[in-house]
Amino acid sequence: MNLALQLLPIAAVTQLAIAVMNLFLVRLLKWRDELARMPLLLREVFQVHAWFISVTLAIFAAMTWRFAALMAGGADPVCRWLAAGIGLFWGIRAVLQLTYYSSTHWRGQPRRLVAHLALLLVYDGFAALYLWTAFGASPAP
Repeated sequence: MNLALQLLPIAAVTQLAIAVMNLFLVRLLKWRDELARMPLLLREVFQVHAWFISVTLAIFAAMTWRFAALMAGGADPVCRWLAAGIGLFWGIRAVLQLTYYSSTHWRGQPRRLVAHLALLLVYDGFAALYLWTAFGASPAP
């Protein structure tokens, strides 16, 4: 069994876990008061975006789970494009994790720094796995 085929189901389950966790982000990060102070439109946009990130990740998880063998096989162009798209999504997310967020959020806060680094590794790992699956794991003939 090739490595991509072993790792893709793990990525699917992890993405589903992140999708579920994302639905509880406000509670987990104790943002309820901050969110309540936002204007109504901003609060609604935030919530809708949170839901749709969860939906997107659940779709990534389901498609990966169902089509892991075809993705890893490298012969199906649709699966290669799907893997490339998911890899690009996670690659951009990893870049934003490094470049967009201010380091003041975790500077001097070891738990937040560990969370930031762990998320960065997960996002980079997803990007690497999906892009490797799309472009390098088993190239189509």
